Amino acid sequence: RGNRRPPDQFGQRTRRFSAASLIPGSRMAAATLELVHAVEAEVTAVQRFLALLELEQDLLVKGEVDELIDLARQKNELAAQITALGSRRTEALAAAGLPADRPGIDAWLAVHPSETRARDAWNLLMSLAGQAHEVNRANGELIQIRMQHNAQALEALLGSNASLTLYGPDGQNTPTSGRRISDSA
Repeated sequence: RGNRRPPDQFGQRTRRFSAASLIPGSRMAAATLELVHAVEAEVTAVQRFLALLELEQDLLVKGEVDELIDLARQKNELAAQITALGSRRTEALAAAGLPADRPGIDAWLAVHPSETRARDAWNLLMSLAGQAHEVNRANGELIQIRMQHNAQALEALLGSNASLTLYGPDGQNTPTSGRRISDSA
């Protein structure tokens, strides 16, 4: 009883692996362990990515756009990390002779029904990916709304039929439309 490990982040008690189970003659145990670790690492990265998307949404709603540039950099770095982790998963599936896609992992899980840790991690990953997709879609809509508001404000300032060019190539005001920036906006 003293050797029992506490539950991990997925509520599962992790098994201890002996060095013998990881020797080259036992490729199945090593491949299983690699796949489980790869999916769990993806879960952690996607959780962090989802948190960044939620922060982005909060900033967009509040109109605090100054922080979005740094946030975009963080999202890009994390997206690259998620891609690399996905490659680890696909390599583990390939090592098991399975396709590197959802049917491949479903087939792997069907062959390994006792691997509840892997199944739980995969289900959580799919749920988080769905949430991230939805938050990202909503953020895109918020960006479109903000762009429309900016265009409407600019139109109000310039007048409805005004050209966006206020000065000609010679640096002189171009009175082609006869409109000026409206100070009534």
